[in-house]
Amino acid sequence: MIKLQVIGNLGKDCATNIVNGKNVINFNVAHTEKFRDAQGNTKEKTTWVECAYWTDRTAVAPYLKKGTQVYVEGTPEVRSYPKNDGTPGVSLSLRVLNVQLLGGGNRGEQSGGYQSSPAQLNPSIPASEVSEVPDDLPF
Repeated sequence: MIKLQVIGNLGKDCATNIVNGKNVINFNVAHTEKFRDAQGNTKEKTTWVECAYWTDRTAVAPYLKKGTQVYVEGTPEVRSYPKNDGTPGVSLSLRVLNVQLLGGGNRGEQSGGYQSSPAQLNPSIPASEVSEVPDDLPF
């Protein structure tokens, strides 16, 4: 199995669809790296990853808004296609196995009820039911 992990920001709000009777949440993530070229100039390179999260746990969808920082992992797939000008194009897509909200969007928002350190989402639990960790842990 090949596994890809991406940390980046959503390029637009997600879209939830039903395909062949199954729920899929589609979104894209932009990962930007800063580096210096041979002349010492600072450059940026952004890689876009198209994500498809096949799940019955669609409660996470309202939190997947443009600008929100996320961590996604899953199985990558590279697709080639003809561009409008006839040249070949390539896109990177990801069949998502896990998604985590890492922070608010670029508008200074917090990500719903998940405001603590990055934790794996359990979309089956509504954000209103997320509570503090008890102080009397058994270990």
